[in-house]
This record gives sequence, C-alpha cells and structure tokens, in this order.
Amino acid sequence: MTDWRVLLTRPAEESAALAAALSDAGIFSSSLPLLDIEPLPVTAEQQVILGDLGRYCAVIVVSKPAARLALDQLNQTWLQLPWFSVGAATAQVLADHGLQVHFPQTGDDSEALLQLPALREAIARPGARVLILRGEGGRELLAERLREQGASVDYLELYRRFLPAYDPGVLSQRIQLERLNGLVVSSGQGFLHLQALAGADWPQVAQLPLFVPSPRVAEMARAAGAEKVVDCRGASAAALLVALRSSAL
Repeated sequence: MTDWRVLLTRPAEESAALAAALSDAGIFSSSLPLLDIEPLPVTAEQQVILGDLGRYCAVIVVSKPAARLALDQLNQTWLQLPWFSVGAATAQVLADHGLQVHFPQTGDDSEALLQLPALREAIARPGARVLILRGEGGRELLAERLREQGASVDYLELYRRFLPAYDPGVLSQRIQLERLNGLVVSSGQGFLHLQALAGADWPQVAQLPLFVPSPRVAEMARAAGAEKVVDCRGASAAALLVALRSSAL
C-alpha cells in the first residue's frame, strides 16, 4: 500500500489492465484516456510494401495497436520474417499468434531495442532494410539510429492517435475531486495530449509528479515545464510499480 493516487491516461482497455495491476498493489488510480486509435486505410504505397516483404531483414512493431492491426493483414510471408518489438506487451500480442519475437528484457524503449544482439546481427547484413510498423509519426529516433548503422528504413503507418473530446477543465476537476497526486503517460503523444487538455491550467498541473516511460518523454516534459518527472524506464505495469514505490511524495 502506498499513498499514491494517480491518473492513468492510456486508451481505455489498456488503462483498465494497468488499474487492476495497481489495485492489486494497493494503489488508487483513476482513468482519463488521452489517446484514441483510428485505423488508417491501406494506401497504394502500403500495398506495395506488403507485397514485397521479403526484402526486409527485420520488422519492428512499436505498439500494441500496430501489432493488432498488422495481424489483421498477416500472411505466410510475414511468418518468415524476423520480428522485433519495443516492449514485452507488444511482443505478447504477436507471440499469441504464433510469431517468434525478439524484444529487450530490460527497458521498453528504442534505446534498449537497439542493443539487442539479434537486431544488431540483422542490420549488419549488406543492404539491410528494416520495416517499422507504427501509427502516424513517432519513433523517429529509432529510424535515425538504424540509418546511422547503415540500414534502410521504411514505415508502414497503420493508425492515427487523437485526443478524445472532453469538456474544458475536466482534467483539473478530476485531479481535485479524486485528490490525485500523480500523473502517468505512456508516450510522447500522450504527454502532448495531457498538456493540450490541461490548457490554461497547465502551470498547476505541471506541479504534480509525472511518470513517463523513457528519457525522451522525460526530456519533453521537462522542456514543457513539468516540475517533477520520473522516468520509469518502461511502459509496463511492473516498471510503473517500481517507480511509484521508489518515489517519495
């Protein structure tokens, strides 16, 4: 049991799973989803990519929505490819469908993924090409680092993220009514939506401890004025629990 009372901002289904894990640990949470997912139509360019997957030495999946949407288009060609994911939760979605997936055992971020021996081996091949499955935008650092190591990188964007419609002031009202003393975001996009929803109340909201999944998001939050940022070094429930237990109110 801790004195933390935190706001979860993931999509509703993911927040529910995270809330259950926190409740088992005696931690109160409230959910205000700040990311909704909308699948993108398959374009002619994407059809070209899907029709020539054999040219890729690795496929990297950066999120659970990307994994689920990719599985909808799965064929035998996909099964033969080396699969990689940024985190364990995304890897599990793929593994549940019989795919063999490499992912970092410590850390749920691009930096940890880039250290995987299997990925290093894959991109060391002459003419290495990597396909990244993602939503619109995001994980630019991952592509930059792969290109620095000599690989060509293509994207397959499967969905877009948007901020659900809320009444003005809902964030501050929720914080006050439920006596919340911490905020949790799971991505850079999630943080931007948090700041946008706060609006004119951001200076007050920014005083609360903010738990983020990576150094990149931590840097974004600090640059925007967040006063106490805790890098969980991962987006999993386990990583958040460790951060909450080791952070004093």
